[in-house]
Amino acid sequence: MSAKKQTFEEKLLRLEEIVAALEKGDVQLADSLALFQEGAKLISACSTQLDQAEQQVVKLMKGPDGAPVEMPFGEGEEG
Repeated sequence: MSAKKQTFEEKLLRLEEIVAALEKGDVQLADSLALFQEGAKLISACSTQLDQAEQQVVKLMKGPDGAPVEMPFGEGEEG
């Protein structure tokens, strides 16, 4: 991992690479364990980022009285 902070999309791309390598099955056991650990950390980081994004969306959605209102995704869209 580079010194710069990875974006969500970069983390997902790396996670896809890890899954592909593990599914291929030609990685040695020690390397597989290291990849698995890296993948677990990436999943945790992505989950945290998604939770933070969800909280921001909830804060941005306000009802008529100014209080936050949680609505299911897609509700309020015209179409």
